Amino acid sequence: MAGSLNKVQLIGRLGADPEIKQMVNGKSVARLSIATSQSWKDKSSGEKKEKTEWHRVVIFNEGLVNVVQQYVKKGANIYVEGQLSTRKWKDEATGQDKYSTEVVLQGYNSSLTMLDSKNSGNNSNLVSENKSSLPKDNLNQDNSDLDDEIPF
Repeated sequence: MAGSLNKVQLIGRLGADPEIKQMVNGKSVARLSIATSQSWKDKSSGEKKEKTEWHRVVIFNEGLVNVVQQYVKKGANIYVEGQLSTRKWKDEATGQDKYSTEVVLQGYNSSLTMLDSKNSGNNSNLVSENKSSLPKDNLNQDNSDLDDEIPF
């Protein structure tokens, strides 16, 4: 189909630490579970409502896998950009065909950005040297566990 586009952009929080596995070809793959939420006020009751969606993310890009392995942990706020992919597999217990839809990060058209410094690993110098350019809400007051190794 000419003129089609398969692109997914998500901003959310990790529900668990990333899972890193080795594939048969020796390369690593990272699996993430990202939560995105929306909230609204119910018109009839005035009550605040919230809905959370969970997204499976699979990263084949080796550079991004290394960053995820070293710097991304449960609760981290991240931005990912990739493609939607549905794969078919057989449930070993029942023998039935199952389907999983995932956001896949692979190749040049994918990206991952860590959005908060407190969960993104070791980059206190970035935060402390650029305080004037960062909003006050994003500053981490306790920078003792951070150093200046930034992988990008």
